[in-house]
Amino acid sequence: MSMEQFNYRVQFEPFTERHYIKKFQKEYKDKWLATKQTIIAVCERIDNMLRYARADLISISGCYKLVKLDFAVEGTRISPKASDNRCILFIDDDTRVVKILLVYSKNEISPPNETSKWKTIIKGEYGEITKLFSLD
Repeated sequence: MSMEQFNYRVQFEPFTERHYIKKFQKEYKDKWLATKQTIIAVCERIDNMLRYARADLISISGCYKLVKLDFAVEGTRISPKASDNRCILFIDDDTRVVKILLVYSKNEISPPNETSKWKTIIKGEYGEITKLFSLD
């Protein structure tokens, strides 16, 4: 049996639960739970998502990956890419764990530079990950 047949374990980090997810829960109420389940299902098969370019690989350090994943809120009939909703994921290929570091809408992390803004949040909240990927 190849490794790809084993799903990844998925966990939402406490920081993202406390911050941005609360906004999604408030705005989308009953749709958020289904959305969260979809995000988990996608992350359980993150290796396939990366293979078929459904997720964007940001950085690799050994067995670790930093990935940006687009997602849509259930029932909105908007594609994940067009929804402007994103997750930043930390993947450990050795332990087969996906940690969801951030869940946000581009409305919250807005232009001009979305990438530098989410990197700043990661630097402030996840020191070990910052060091692994040299985000300084």
